Amino acid sequence: MKSLFDRTHVGGLELKNRFIRSATRDGLADARGHVTEELLQVYQDLAQGGVGTIITGHAYVTNLEQSQQPRQMGIYDDACIDGYQRLTQAVHAHGANILMQINCVGPQTYGAGNGRLIWGPSPVEDLFTKITPKEMALEDISFLQDAFAQGALRAKKAGFDGVQIHAAHGYVLSKFLNPYYNRRTDEYGGSIEDRARMLLETYSAIRGEVGAAYPVLIKINCSDFMDQGMTFEDCRYVCKRLAESGISAIEVSDGNLASWPNEGPIRMIKAGQEHYFRDYAAKLAKEIAVPIISVGGNREFEALTETVNQTRIEYVSLSRPLICESNLISRWQSGDLRRAKCTSCNKCLGLESTTCIFNR
Repeated sequence: MKSLFDRTHVGGLELKNRFIRSATRDGLADARGHVTEELLQVYQDLAQGGVGTIITGHAYVTNLEQSQQPRQMGIYDDACIDGYQRLTQAVHAHGANILMQINCVGPQTYGAGNGRLIWGPSPVEDLFTKITPKEMALEDISFLQDAFAQGALRAKKAGFDGVQIHAAHGYVLSKFLNPYYNRRTDEYGGSIEDRARMLLETYSAIRGEVGAAYPVLIKINCSDFMDQGMTFEDCRYVCKRLAESGISAIEVSDGNLASWPNEGPIRMIKAGQEHYFRDYAAKLAKEIAVPIISVGGNREFEALTETVNQTRIEYVSLSRPLICESNLISRWQSGDLRRAKCTSCNKCLGLESTTCIFNR
């Protein structure tokens, strides 16, 4: 029988348990996207709290114009590296792994004034932010793919144990996969084979910089849960192609800010509504010989134990419960298996820093 506290490996990386902190924007970097003492403390607390592997909040790979909001993490030039070395060293001192999530947000951002350059696959207004992006030219696509690759290389130099490509939740790579937002008529639009080209080429560019052994994970939507969005069949195709190309692990999420009510990635839930992406993750785990991570509404220790024993899902990730209780995993490991205290109220997720209202 599998335990949530098994030691396992993803490639050459050892994981001390099956718990992963899913990426969450912390809003605690400085104005340049660099590490602050506040940000450092968040990750130290997580590492001390027992989670085996931490994925950071998304870090922008281009420049401040493409960042989502103030105080987002950045990995867009070499000046970022030294500060992140402090962060990775602090996490490793507590026996945890840490991966950097890398991203370009595009039109799902906060504020597009002051002449900001906002990219997207097509000039289609974002249904939530009402921002219409500039359609990316082929040279823009090439530039961004290289920016992802260089960002991943900087993360490796900073001591991160791997990177996760953010291809979910309505950001630029996710929008390329979404036929509502991607209306291109060139080789990057149309069929899922062509809509996936941007992501697959980005992954290939990253591999070219970090090498075959370095862990490169991806977060992807099982569905966009919106009219004319990416479907689960599309997701299945992309995941199979990524697996063939050597992706290290796949975290299965969904949706974006304009998804159908309460069917996006951060759902308000009650008891009995947990684990809302597990069935999709389990289907992929049956078909793909790559470790699958199930995220979304993970609150009950016993149910998570069932997940890794009754399906081929290898890992479970959670975020809001760890915002509420950074020591949740240590609590469970000590034998206190009560449900996570998080009530899924979403009041932790403001425009500024991410903090549980019960901890303020």
